[in-house]
Amino acid sequence: MAPRPTRVIKHVNGRDYRIEVAPVDQARWRAHVMAAHGGPAALMPFYGATAESAVNALVAWLTRARAQNSGGTTSTTKGVA
Repeated sequence: MAPRPTRVIKHVNGRDYRIEVAPVDQARWRAHVMAAHGGPAALMPFYGATAESAVNALVAWLTRARAQNSGGTTSTTKGVA
């Protein structure tokens, strides 16, 4: 049985992001930001060899993007949904 998608909440520069990560191939995972209605947001997905690496790539991009607007550079895991 294939692994199910997992949702996590990451706190980046004062804002919570709901991220869903799901397998797309044997050694390829996709992470994307979830919209308020529960579907994927318009933001492009990020890929990695593991679920963690896909989420980390997305969080790193969000951190850089938000830091340019807010002046901060922190990210934390708030919880798993």
